[in-house]
Amino acid sequence: MEFGWNTEQRARYATTLAGVRVAFPLDRERDERPFTREDWLRLGKLGVLGASLPERFGGGGLGALDTARVIEAVGEGCSSTGLVFAAAAHQFACARPLLDFAEPAVQKRLLPGICSGALIAGNAMTEADAGSDVSRLAVTATPTDGGYVLDGTKSFVSNGPVADVYVTYATTDAKAAHLGLTGFVVDRDAPGVVAGPPFEKTGLLGCPAGTVSFDGCFVPDSQVLGAPGLGSTVFQTSMAWERACLFALYLGVQQRLLDACTDHVRRRRQFQRRLSEFQAVSHRLAEMKLRLESGRLLLYRACWELDREVGGGDGEYGGDDREYGGDVRDDSREDDRDDSRGDDRHDQDEGPEDGALWAALSKLAVSEGVLETAMDAVRLFGARGYLREDGIEAALRDAVPGTLFSGTSDIQREIIARELGL
Repeated sequence: MEFGWNTEQRARYATTLAGVRVAFPLDRERDERPFTREDWLRLGKLGVLGASLPERFGGGGLGALDTARVIEAVGEGCSSTGLVFAAAAHQFACARPLLDFAEPAVQKRLLPGICSGALIAGNAMTEADAGSDVSRLAVTATPTDGGYVLDGTKSFVSNGPVADVYVTYATTDAKAAHLGLTGFVVDRDAPGVVAGPPFEKTGLLGCPAGTVSFDGCFVPDSQVLGAPGLGSTVFQTSMAWERACLFALYLGVQQRLLDACTDHVRRRRQFQRRLSEFQAVSHRLAEMKLRLESGRLLLYRACWELDREVGGGDGEYGGDDREYGGDVRDDSREDDRDDSRGDDRHDQDEGPEDGALWAALSKLAVSEGVLETAMDAVRLFGARGYLREDGIEAALRDAVPGTLFSGTSDIQREIIARELGL
């Protein structure tokens, strides 16, 4: 097992971090407003928006692990965490389903713009009565000649107010449970699409979010994702990428907070001593470092599992077959192992089927870790941490929603318990 990064991976991280810092210098006023088209195009030029997409569409052709490192670098270098979140949601919740399930003509029409920043994508799944439970959606898709007619409202759509295209889900057969959901790609200018104004939110202010309604909106058969009834599969595939890769941005945030706090306690003096000389302070920094590195290991493992599960190259159905920095040793193919889920599972090598477990562990650890680290940062900065000048309180506000979206922390615990056979 190799835990180091190879030369190419280290160079990519350093180049991305440096590029982001130049493109998005510290600007507290910018961080408090929704991103602009110019911001979005800059991310496209940096290769952030399509890192995991094939090069033939203008993407980076990277696998999940290398893509996560790109997102981590952006999270560290850009203080507008809302902008970074918007870019990650655009890629993992929208672009990946298009790559994996859309018809080739739709891919050719949309994916180049999604990679370059010419287009903004929004994921429209959440409804007023469908948050953690998305098995019964109120938005319906009624079959008609040549396609479907969508009706209903999505209640919380990241990028919704500014998106050019939406990936959405609707009920096509109310009696078929999860097999009654279908995924669609819908253009913003399609008749019947109404995007609401941006919400007033606590954090992630760089990412506008709002409602999106469909009022007799016709969607042609060619814009069905996969096939009718495969909506749950499409959504879960996007969630695998989102839970594994998107939360890398919060690793970058934690690194940024850790660096800021370390510098602060070395310079700040009280009682004729540096703050760093007080054990209560130094131990708090040690805990921040522990959360960061623990979350990193879990997230990298989740991404590695995703790359093993989907395989392939050029960013499609996976990417580079690399372990952290070295070559994958696919020991799972050396012999036929018992795939049972008995009490001796811990004695066996986990296979790709454990990807859901590692993604849940990673998402839970990173989202809860960044929230606790942001709280610690406020405590270490004291009254300054409560003011907007240093951006510490903004990091706290940006951390809170990480425990909610992509499945709440309690949902992740349920997944972990299920994977344990409980």
